[in-house]
Amino acid sequence: MSRPTGRVLTLLELLQSGGVRTVAELADRLGVDGRTVRRYVDHLVDLEVPVEAVRGRYGGYRLGPGYRLPPLMLSDDEALAVLLGLAAGRREGLMTTADTAVETAAAKIRRVLPERVARRLDTVLESLAFTASPDELATPDAGVLLAIADAVRHRRPLSIRYTDRDGRRSERRLHPHGIVAHSGRWYVTGTDAEIDQDRTFRLDRIADARTLPGSFEAPVGPGPAQRVLSGFATAEYRHHVTLRIHGTVEQIRARLPASVASVDEPAAGADPETGRWLRVEIRAEQLDWLPPVLASLDRPFVIERPDELRGLVAAFADRLASYAGQV
Repeated sequence: MSRPTGRVLTLLELLQSGGVRTVAELADRLGVDGRTVRRYVDHLVDLEVPVEAVRGRYGGYRLGPGYRLPPLMLSDDEALAVLLGLAAGRREGLMTTADTAVETAAAKIRRVLPERVARRLDTVLESLAFTASPDELATPDAGVLLAIADAVRHRRPLSIRYTDRDGRRSERRLHPHGIVAHSGRWYVTGTDAEIDQDRTFRLDRIADARTLPGSFEAPVGPGPAQRVLSGFATAEYRHHVTLRIHGTVEQIRARLPASVASVDEPAAGADPETGRWLRVEIRAEQLDWLPPVLASLDRPFVIERPDELRGLVAAFADRLASYAGQV
């Protein structure tokens, strides 16, 4: 690269990759001497790019934090990755902002893509198919998400204004353990300080999150993702189903994931590959989906409760038998 401006931009790209870059490393990558590297750094500083000098044996240069975002440079593959990520994230409901912001961000990147790269992107998007229709999911407020993430990192309590699924509004004092993305929605799990119980809240239902004085100890036991899934499996629904299924935890989890059912784990020292009778509990609003799921397990099972499920399983078995007898 012969033009100094091109070398300055390459220097910025190297610094954007993170970490401290020594003068010797930068000089070697740019094909110049150390004095020229320092002059290029001065050019970036003149452009208000926050470049910091790091002294010491392993010193050099790095990008420092600043109020202004430095010019962002992406390779062809990086630009494609960002645009595909925006498309997939929007499809899966994992965006934390309005659709207009997603569209304008994608448009800004596409506008500066070389024609050759833009054609590659269009080819991918035209060839891409999704296996499920997009859901109309509410996205969480970015300010709420950032406030909760900061509280999780620094173990600070929060005051949140929350609206539950029945439209009831309340203000909660929460010790947040972590943020979890699950099935196209964002959740925060933590301890409700008023009742000293683990709770899970949907981020899109939180109108405001405010950090409170003080701190709390990190919880022991399962991580945030497992806590959220367990919360789904034990939530209060119309039916409380208890079963005994003969098999391994892995066989049961293949059809009844942690977000649907709780399974008694094998006792310490037991062989996890050896099938045995395991107790399974399921909370469900409806029961009609369970008979085909239990059939797909292809494992012996006993229904402890409710009686209504026994009737549904028997009726499902009769339908299967009648289908099998048709010629």
